[in-house]
Amino acid sequence: VQLQASGGGLVQAGGSLRLSCVASGRTFSTNTMGWFRQAPGKEREFVAAIKWSGGITYYGDSVKGRFTISRDNAKNTMYLQMNSLKPEDTAVYYCAADRRPYSDSVYYRENEYNYWGQGTKVTVSS
Repeated sequence: VQLQASGGGLVQAGGSLRLSCVASGRTFSTNTMGWFRQAPGKEREFVAAIKWSGGITYYGDSVKGRFTISRDNAKNTMYLQMNSLKPEDTAVYYCAADRRPYSDSVYYRENEYNYWGQGTKVTVSS
């Protein structure tokens, strides 16, 4: 079972990036998935989460109104559209999936997630 995050890179402040997270080895179409990030010298931080059906989303305060989480279960892929990027968004972004199927909840705590991707680095220059 593997989660592969991609799409990171270097972008100027105010720019946009779209991250992708592709699952292999099993389907996560019935599971809550989320994005976290870790900036240098800081603890890992919740970014966004999405219900298995896509019907419920939840965002960290620092990204509300700028980032959009979505998923395409047919492609076993989750996305994070990041707009109006700021230098403080610089971090390694990780995707994660919960193992409980058909949950009605979305989770913001790291310990709710069982599967993690390797991370993709996002650098926002000022």
